[in-house]
Amino acid sequence: MKKILNIVSLITLFFMASCQEDINTFGDIDTPSNFVVTAQILGQNNTTDPNGDGSGKVLFTAKANNAISYRYIFGDGSSDNSPSGIYEKRYNLTGLNTFTVTVIATGKGGVSSTKTIQVTVLSIFEDPQAVQFLTNGSQKTWYWSASEAGHLGVGPNSGDNTQNYYAHWYQAAPWEKAASPDSACLYGNELIFSKVGNQLKFQLNNQGQTFFNKDFQSVAGGTAGYDFCYNYNAGGLKNVNLGPSESVVMASPDHATRTTGTMMNFSDNGFMGYYIGQSSYEILSISATRMTVRAVMGGNPALAWYHTFTTIQPTQDATDYSNLVFFDEFNLDGAPDSSKWSYDLGNNNGWGNGELQSYTNSPSNVIVQGGNLVITAKKTGSSYTSARLKSENKYEFKYGKVEFRAKLPAGAGTWPALWMLGQNYATNTWPACGEIDIMEHKGNQPNIILGSVHYTGRSGGNSVTSQILSSNVSSEFRKYKVIWSPQSIRFYVDNVLFHSVINSNSLPFNSDFFLIMNVAMGGTFGGTVDPAFSQSSMEVDYVRVYQ
Repeated sequence: MKKILNIVSLITLFFMASCQEDINTFGDIDTPSNFVVTAQILGQNNTTDPNGDGSGKVLFTAKANNAISYRYIFGDGSSDNSPSGIYEKRYNLTGLNTFTVTVIATGKGGVSSTKTIQVTVLSIFEDPQAVQFLTNGSQKTWYWSASEAGHLGVGPNSGDNTQNYYAHWYQAAPWEKAASPDSACLYGNELIFSKVGNQLKFQLNNQGQTFFNKDFQSVAGGTAGYDFCYNYNAGGLKNVNLGPSESVVMASPDHATRTTGTMMNFSDNGFMGYYIGQSSYEILSISATRMTVRAVMGGNPALAWYHTFTTIQPTQDATDYSNLVFFDEFNLDGAPDSSKWSYDLGNNNGWGNGELQSYTNSPSNVIVQGGNLVITAKKTGSSYTSARLKSENKYEFKYGKVEFRAKLPAGAGTWPALWMLGQNYATNTWPACGEIDIMEHKGNQPNIILGSVHYTGRSGGNSVTSQILSSNVSSEFRKYKVIWSPQSIRFYVDNVLFHSVINSNSLPFNSDFFLIMNVAMGGTFGGTVDPAFSQSSMEVDYVRVYQ
């Protein structure tokens, strides 16, 4: 019995020693204590501004004995870590709002303590135009502008004003990310912005496939070593709070409808399709149909990524319109080629639009010179002359890709157009015959390019139309293009898609059309002519039709 007791004692001592060794391997486990959290509302003046100066900024300070890190849950749907316990937060929810802030102090061994405080802070930042463009007042879906060069790009987040705010280092080619299954998931993104009360909301619908920057693929458990698509749920509905940008440079290189300094701050790690470890995006430019944003790469403040989105879902046309079937390069000086072009002449009661010009075939109004077709609108006394060329009865066609490279006239009241008309207009009176306006421009609204279609019920100012802001269209050549198929009619400026119309058997866009080029003056579309106008020209470098 004595031997048995001795053995039991030895075993007990062995296990006690082993357990003590195991416990010691964890180190000291210290629960944070004497936990204090303070909040300083920046710009606060107890007499005039008790809730801050409207910037929405609050400086939080958390202190606790034995704490090695802190995490803030800010009460507005966002959260972040702060190893030091000091964090400057900007609340962007407009108005005077009270937020319940939870702070978690973590000590060795993972034990934690929690503290909750409330802050009441004023934010007076608003950007109603951005909200309207993003949501159209209720909800709007955005897509990657995949057909546009540079829809995804990266550049330096430092340097002078000429280097910053542009994707100098890399710009994706049109549809580049569709070429490989490693990245094809990107173009399936639907970015849905909505307005619920006064709160802007966002949801990324990416069918569970997220395109990850290689530096963050560990978030999805990936190890590819390069950008890759992984199964990763982007999460549900996020809050988006708008705030002013603090960037040094406020300039946009893409000439969109406006430049803005507004930041979009997404809650719950929300992101705009390409995972770069960032939830804050600066709106560089935005219109009703196009948006460019900029985001500093998470963990690498030297890099800035650029994303361009559109509300018109780009599609890669399955029809191969690559066979050049009709063209005029305008390389032979003199009159336009009579085998390809004829003229509309006279005023014809204002051509249905109250236009002021009379069309002629005079060399003073239309001539080929210097490699371009030149159509000149002129003022003569109290009247105007110009020219209108057409391919009627010389070249008519159905479906294809049509390209014009042109420089447009300048001056209030000018109305240049590159367009197509249904060849059966004599028996199928306009607009039933159909009209496709590849490019129209109002001199009274410089650099706004319109693309439109007309058909029954869609005449005059009721066309199916959209517009894009280009740049220097009266001093530089731009390419105006339409891709017309049995499924759709899509409009481009310099390969940027800005308008798309679904085609169907009920529409007149399934029979032969012919080409028209002209410069009108005034009328219901051109508007008031500048009294000082003397003359201005549209120059066409080439016309090409592919089928």
